[in-house]
Amino acid sequence: MGVKVCQTHLNTCRLCFSLSLAERTGSLGACGWIIVILAGLFTVLLFPITIWFCLKIVQEYERAVIFRLGRITDRKPKGPGIFFVLPCTDSFVKVDLRTISFDIPPQEILTKDSVTVSVDGVVYFRVSDPIASVANVTNADFSTRLLAQTTLRNVLGTKNLAEVLSDREGIAHSMQV
Repeated sequence: MGVKVCQTHLNTCRLCFSLSLAERTGSLGACGWIIVILAGLFTVLLFPITIWFCLKIVQEYERAVIFRLGRITDRKPKGPGIFFVLPCTDSFVKVDLRTISFDIPPQEILTKDSVTVSVDGVVYFRVSDPIASVANVTNADFSTRLLAQTTLRNVLGTKNLAEVLSDREGIAHSMQV
């Protein structure tokens, strides 16, 4: 599971990205372990200074996905609270788990009976799997926006004008992914 998308006209719809963690996590190899050990020694030798670079904090509504030499370190994200990163070898991405809402801009859509209709919408989404949203999609927020617009166009393009006007609940239900 990855990014759960949306709520259009107060009905939920979901988009799930799959993630094979076996492909994303694995051994660092001999060179990788040497670099990690050198970074650890560097951190211990310069402890009073490096402690400010090693301790990171994420809020209650955030999670951190940590990469060590480009690979995801754990099968689950860190947080909330304080966690430790090695300087020069670890990088991390904070993912917001709160529900995010946005408007779908008005779009001209051609219905099944060749009538042009201007339609807009509201989408609510929440990230359910931070690792999948970071590892599988370059920009999950922008991808969700584009997916919502495309889904709106595709679903309404298969309906008549009478169905669009009378069956809003059915359309919202059919937009659920």
